[in-house]
Amino acid sequence: MPGITLFIIIIVLLLIIIFKCICIVPQASAYIVEELGKYKTTLTAGLNFILPFIDRVVKKVSLKEQVADFEPQPVITKDNVTMMVDSVVFFQVFNAEMFTYGVERPIAAIENLSATTLRNIIGSMTLDETLTSRDNINAQITSILDDATDKWGIKVSRVEVKNIQPPRSIQDAMEKQMRAEREKREAILTAEGKKQSAITLAEGEKQAAILRAEAVKEQRIREAEGEAQALLAVQRARAEGIKLINESRPSLQYLQLKSYETAEKMADGQATKIIVPSEIANLSGSLTALAETVNTTSAGYNRVPRKNKNQITVKQNQMPANQSQKSGIIDRLMNEE
Repeated sequence: MPGITLFIIIIVLLLIIIFKCICIVPQASAYIVEELGKYKTTLTAGLNFILPFIDRVVKKVSLKEQVADFEPQPVITKDNVTMMVDSVVFFQVFNAEMFTYGVERPIAAIENLSATTLRNIIGSMTLDETLTSRDNINAQITSILDDATDKWGIKVSRVEVKNIQPPRSIQDAMEKQMRAEREKREAILTAEGKKQSAITLAEGEKQAAILRAEAVKEQRIREAEGEAQALLAVQRARAEGIKLINESRPSLQYLQLKSYETAEKMADGQATKIIVPSEIANLSGSLTALAETVNTTSAGYNRVPRKNKNQITVKQNQMPANQSQKSGIIDRLMNEE
């Protein structure tokens, strides 16, 4: 019975020793192993074996990219403005042995190095340059930290300035400046809008005036063309009428009738003398009828004696005031020869 108990104890001790010999390292990790207090090896991901009670895992290092968010640090610019700046550092351990034995508290070392680098860079810049040069600041800090942390087994991939907070008085002044700039841009845009509007209105009025002038010009041209065509048509009609009369060989009575119509039109105007061809005097019967017609319309005219055989002149003796616009009517024509 005591032998069985001893056997079981030996089996348990062997299982513990075997368990101590096995070391499983997860992915993206590295284990630092010391042998009796001295660095022995670095275990990588997978199944590893160590000597129990002699080898010891002293540090487990993550090989993933890590982020360190640091507290805001007071920084003085070149123009003596104190502001608070906080940054974020992205780094990755590429050598677990150097990371373990290179520096004590590597995260704190990176934080202090980042703060001093920020003070040095921003101290050579003005406030306006600081606010507008974040990419330049990030690139300089990344380069300096990467060079400094290589001996610690750390690779700094990038550094970002997360926030720059100037004093409250500076913020108020910046807000006023920004408001003034916006008001200035607003005034400029308003003036430009009014200018463009005035130009557009002037161009519209100019185009309207040109169109109106073109319309008047076109109207006058068309009216002149119409009057010319109408006059030409009248003249053509008259010419056609004369041609037809000539072709029809009018009689003497027709020509005498046309002479009477012409004399009547002449007497209806403002003329005080009418010259009648002597051929009219030879037509006693027609002259008698014309004299009777004229005597009924012209009572205030005196008879003028015949001067010669070929010409008869009729003068106006007295004209009533209400008939001043209807003078020129023959009072009386020559008597029979």
